[in-house]
Amino acid sequence: MPTLDDLAWPLLTERLLIRRERLEDADASFAVRSQAEVARWLTGWPQGLEDFRRRLVDESWLDPMLAVEVDGEFVGDLMIRVEDGWAQREVEDRAANTQAELGYTFDPAHQGRGYATEAVRAALAVCFDGLGLRRVTASAFADNLASRRVLEKAGFRLEAVNLKDSLHRELGWLDGVTYALLADEWYAAHTGDASG
Repeated sequence: MPTLDDLAWPLLTERLLIRRERLEDADASFAVRSQAEVARWLTGWPQGLEDFRRRLVDESWLDPMLAVEVDGEFVGDLMIRVEDGWAQREVEDRAANTQAELGYTFDPAHQGRGYATEAVRAALAVCFDGLGLRRVTASAFADNLASRRVLEKAGFRLEAVNLKDSLHRELGWLDGVTYALLADEWYAAHTGDASG
């Protein structure tokens, strides 16, 4: 099965250039992620640029990351974390590397222009056409309405609403949502054929 490293980069969409994220992107990524309106929905608030740089290296953070540019400017990033699907032991080898978790972060200064939706759609094409995956998921706090709108516009369907399952650092226990898309659904929407 191909990996992100096996694919041809950069990927060009109508308005975006999407490429593998690099250590040199740390300053730009930190500038986006450290903004309060962005960081409030992230898994962790960046504790400073040096700490963020260390995490990029120490935690192999860059492995699943893609940078998104508009006219040469870093405007956000995408995460495609390939993982195994759940399977019974006897068939677990057939579930290896068959799905991905998708995440994204965009600079608020560039929101409202459809860049995030365009980038997420491109990431789905990478997942299904480039990596040959069968399923992609994305999770969010239910209160993160902007993120949910991006997922819905990109073609995801709401798969689960989990009551008070996500502990937010400021807001306490919040509902969480999971969106998903199968390859069959992707191909049916883009070719009119569910055979993939």
